[in-house]
Amino acid sequence: MNARTDISEEFFGHEHVTVIEPPKGWHMLNWRELWAYRELLWVLTARDVKVRYKQTVLGAAWAIIRPFTTMVIFSVIFGQLAKMPSDGFPYPVFVYAGLLPWTFFAGAIGTSGQSLVGSAHLVSKVYFPRLIIPLSSVGAGLVDLLVSTGILLLMMLWYGVGWSPNLLAAPLLLLAVVFTALGVGTLLSALTVAYRDFTHLTPFMVQIWMYATPVIFPVSLVPERWQWLLYLNPMTGLVEGFRSAFLGKPFDLTGLGISFAIAVALFAIGVAYFEKVERRFADII
Repeated sequence: MNARTDISEEFFGHEHVTVIEPPKGWHMLNWRELWAYRELLWVLTARDVKVRYKQTVLGAAWAIIRPFTTMVIFSVIFGQLAKMPSDGFPYPVFVYAGLLPWTFFAGAIGTSGQSLVGSAHLVSKVYFPRLIIPLSSVGAGLVDLLVSTGILLLMMLWYGVGWSPNLLAAPLLLLAVVFTALGVGTLLSALTVAYRDFTHLTPFMVQIWMYATPVIFPVSLVPERWQWLLYLNPMTGLVEGFRSAFLGKPFDLTGLGISFAIAVALFAIGVAYFEKVERRFADII
């Protein structure tokens, strides 16, 4: 009997009766159980991708329109009128490189925060690892991010910003952004089930969070002795990392390290809280 069969029998009870009991206390996620339900994760992710722009006139073009329009507005207001510095790069390319990870992150925590409430019909009727729901909602935004990244590469050619070997670090930075979004989104999804105030609080929080992240301004604008405060925001190091990858700037490894350590802490807290309150979801959702 191979490993795949063993896992199937453990979680789906093909040769025995599976008794589902709520866990007690704090514990981290069960990776083996998530792996056993990986096909469900894929199905839910594919569903979210398909319905994302269903019955829309422009369809997947919205993946380009939203960040591109935001870039144009920011370029006019902050680049032209406010004369915001951009570390020597054309401001449209500079701000768009920061908008890429931020737009994905903001969209991911917004959709994952509401994912459990939106899937109440599943949560209350059938058992599966509830963590799959916020995980699948985060994965749906990756398609938009990949499309938007293609536009940035074309903009770099238009503005004469050459491609550099730093681009090879982009996939690793993307994984870090996804990891951060999973931690925050998982925590918000669990909190939203218990406290519906987070339905209204999350958009406001995301808006404030963006202005605390160097999306429209460079970290160099902040005095060096205070920059460590910016890096307590996990998205600061990742946004700057994306700019370094696409614009060929030197990587701030210290800032990346601080931001990633905080991202790991947020993920651990989010998953631990989610797993602690998961057993009550079906009763209160």
